[in-house]
Amino acid sequence: MARDGWPYFDPEYETLSIRINPPSVAVDNTSCKDCTLVKALGPKGHTADVLKTWQGKQVGVHSSGDHTAIELTGRDRPGLLSEIFAVLANLHFNVIAAEVWTHNRRIACLLYVNDDSTCRAVDDPSRLSTMGVQLNNILRGCEDDRNVARTNFSASVTHVDRRLHQMLFADRDYEGGCLSTEAEYPPSFTPKITIDRCVEKGYSVVTVSCKDRSKLMFDIVCTLTDMQYVVFHATITSDGPYASQEYYIRHMDGCTLDTEGEKQRVIKCLEAAIRRRVSEDLILELCAKDRVGLLSEVTRVLRENGLSVTRAGVTTVGEQAMHVFYVRDASGDPVDMKTIEGLRKEIGQTMMLNVKKVQTCVKAPESSSWSKTSFSFGSLLGKFRN
Repeated sequence: MARDGWPYFDPEYETLSIRINPPSVAVDNTSCKDCTLVKALGPKGHTADVLKTWQGKQVGVHSSGDHTAIELTGRDRPGLLSEIFAVLANLHFNVIAAEVWTHNRRIACLLYVNDDSTCRAVDDPSRLSTMGVQLNNILRGCEDDRNVARTNFSASVTHVDRRLHQMLFADRDYEGGCLSTEAEYPPSFTPKITIDRCVEKGYSVVTVSCKDRSKLMFDIVCTLTDMQYVVFHATITSDGPYASQEYYIRHMDGCTLDTEGEKQRVIKCLEAAIRRRVSEDLILELCAKDRVGLLSEVTRVLRENGLSVTRAGVTTVGEQAMHVFYVRDASGDPVDMKTIEGLRKEIGQTMMLNVKKVQTCVKAPESSSWSKTSFSFGSLLGKFRN
């Protein structure tokens, strides 16, 4: 179902069918002749137009036009983002857009930068090399192993969220067990993932039950794709605030998940993909007139007030900078609202600040409705029988 980062449909079929039986959706990639969704998601779905705006969330064009794309991965720690933006400001790079994810003490950043005087992409090899060296030094911190941090100037074209999944997957953020506390991931957030076999058709059946949210299916399919699995059928069900999703998959070589080691690795990777977007942090929305060094200043103030950034989205539209930061107390304690009020006073003179709290207190569904989807592919599979 996927190739090169996007759902892929075999040219032999070039088809997709979707049946909607609210609140369930069944997806089958082996029927239906002319489908607009196939054209949008298939290998010919990319167009040059989506590269013109950050809203299209495309990344990876190296030194193209008015920006240079940078990818960073490394070990996360309090104040790291502030140091990254400070280096870029000192080297006269202006950040026009960025997306930052953290998970299991790892960080992945995608940055669009340009020269602060010409507002053009930077293609000077020596200047880019200097930036790469300084960013790598910051990402490594006190670590001696050069593999703990990576700085790349990407040359591929990939959806931003898609690329962040790839970067954290390559960084093996799913290893080492769950490093997050129970407070960060309460029982209502804990994904329940099982893998069974559909012997009759030779599929492995991956069932995921967890709190529903936007882009949940996207995150799961991206991860299965990165692990070289093809999704042949899927059932998506929403039960109030919870979701149950079922995927019929095979490896690209046609094999199913036969060993316990393979199953556990898929489960761990899917759990990581689901949790990368999960947050109980405070959300700070900032709006200000854009200027060089703004991000360095804002993240420095957050660090000085004892706040650690777990996710960030940076957008510049014209002369307006609109940034979103997910923050928590660097010590692991709940954020003191006195800290937020102090933050308002410190930066409120130059920018607008809106504070939100992620709502996560929801009751877990009954086990009977949690374990299985309300729609089965049994009827669809029947038509493929001899």
